[in-house]
Amino acid sequence: MTDQSRTEEKREQEERLKNNLSRIKNTLIVLSGKGGVGKTTFAVNLAYGLSKKNFRVGLIDADIHGPNTAKMLGIEDEKLFSNGKMIEPIRVAENLKVVSMAFLSQDRDQPVIWRGPLKMVVLKQFLSDVAWGDIDYLVVDSPPGTGDEPLSVCQLIKKVDGAIIVTTPQDVAILDSRKSVMFTRQLNVPVLGIVENMSGFVCPHCGKPIDLFGTGGGEKAAKEMGVPFLGRFPIDPELVKSGDMGKPFIQFNKESGSARAMDALVERIIQAISDTGKTELRETQ
Repeated sequence: MTDQSRTEEKREQEERLKNNLSRIKNTLIVLSGKGGVGKTTFAVNLAYGLSKKNFRVGLIDADIHGPNTAKMLGIEDEKLFSNGKMIEPIRVAENLKVVSMAFLSQDRDQPVIWRGPLKMVVLKQFLSDVAWGDIDYLVVDSPPGTGDEPLSVCQLIKKVDGAIIVTTPQDVAILDSRKSVMFTRQLNVPVLGIVENMSGFVCPHCGKPIDLFGTGGGEKAAKEMGVPFLGRFPIDPELVKSGDMGKPFIQFNKESGSARAMDALVERIIQAISDTGKTELRETQ
């Protein structure tokens, strides 16, 4: 490939990126300072919950090395294909489309051993070369930390409408979530709030709450950092089971306390985006 053809290809991709982003009303990035806090579970159920409220939703699994959204949505056997010009995302429900590295892997056990530049290339393709169409919400599930993937996504999108930070109550997780708040501030990304996951456990035998990891840490961090506290979730075995089954708990365990808490969080996030005054929400007609 000549230098001229490379330049032309790059220009065309930039045009596709610009066009795609112009058709996305709101972009949300879900962050966590450390792994194992339930960030992907939250991102999947947020995207699914928004789609069930008649919003058109796209979900990008930006975790190149550990893509789990496909498993949690029960679509891990799906593969991406091209329509000749653009890559077609996987449609999960009427209003929900997904892309993930999991759809590009031939072997689930094969690790992706890439350095930063290669990850940047595939994330740019997820944004520029996927036929998203008109989207009300694009939810980006980023890997833990403040490294290549969340940084690349924020730089490519340029105007992320809001970040949601997921943490657990113990001090080591709270310390890292505070770093996520500072990360978003340095990139001029509004923080919609902090979510405290694994906040207590209700004993199924006696009904008494047990604070396995403590409780209130996320709310305390939000207050200290001057960002909203969106809510908390208890540890719920049914939530774990639904994820393993590929069924978002917000839809398939509607009567559970966790599902009701998630639905309330979805409403708060919709309101928080509306309150920013940056975009005017439009529901699917």
